[in-house]
Amino acid sequence: MKDYKKLAKKDIEFQEIIKPLIENETVQQMKNFKQHYNTSCFDHCYMASFYCYTICKKHNLDYKSAARAAMLHDLFLYNWRKKQPDKNGLHAFTHPKTACENACKIFDLNEKEKSIILTHMWPVTFLHFPKSKEAFILTLVDKHCALSESFKVYKQRLSKLFKIQKKVK
Repeated sequence: MKDYKKLAKKDIEFQEIIKPLIENETVQQMKNFKQHYNTSCFDHCYMASFYCYTICKKHNLDYKSAARAAMLHDLFLYNWRKKQPDKNGLHAFTHPKTACENACKIFDLNEKEKSIILTHMWPVTFLHFPKSKEAFILTLVDKHCALSESFKVYKQRLSKLFKIQKKVK
């Protein structure tokens, strides 16, 4: 189990905030879709949610809305690497709206939560600038998580490559 998961599971308040979200059948389906390499969409959002919660709580911000929005920010339920016939435009530009629409069908989101989800891809979606500190924090946390998930895989690949090269010598 990853360190953040251990910390998140021990944080009772965090668990109470996201429990209604993560127990939802649709949110559970996020486990069936890869986000970055070996990381599921669910695990990516869970990590982002815990980091947003922690950062926002430390800075006396709306950590509940931040945690909820981060847990739902990639609720799109499709393989984004494959062309989607019903989607116009690139996934990076369209999925925030899709995620927000999907989340709103299931949960009663406040305006800040909706805004956090809709603007999380800034600066890629440069016209959709984060409107709150919490939204800006998710944009940074999302990029951090994506890089962390990607570097983990690259590190494993490099490690295997170096082991192969040592055997060849």
